[in-house]
Amino acid sequence: MGKEVGGLSITIFSWTVGIYAVLIVLIFGRLIAGPTIPDRAVALDTMNSLVVAIMIVLAAVYDSVVMEDIAVVYAGLSFVSTMFIARYIEGGM
Repeated sequence: MGKEVGGLSITIFSWTVGIYAVLIVLIFGRLIAGPTIPDRAVALDTMNSLVVAIMIVLAAVYDSVVMEDIAVVYAGLSFVSTMFIARYIEGGM
């Protein structure tokens, strides 16, 4: 995809993935620190969203349709797990 520009697009994609990885590490700190269970649930959901974003960026870099499909499935599973966690926090299980 970005090979026509002499690697500039690959460099931009690499920086994007690096920034997302740093954000995931910071959000992991919120996941551990809390202080409440809903804060941890939101942090987990945000981490999952950033993982999906990284998968989409890598799919664009490697021109892989399969990785896009995996990202969509992962996003769906993440959504369902977030709904189960929210219901558990609410006390509905």
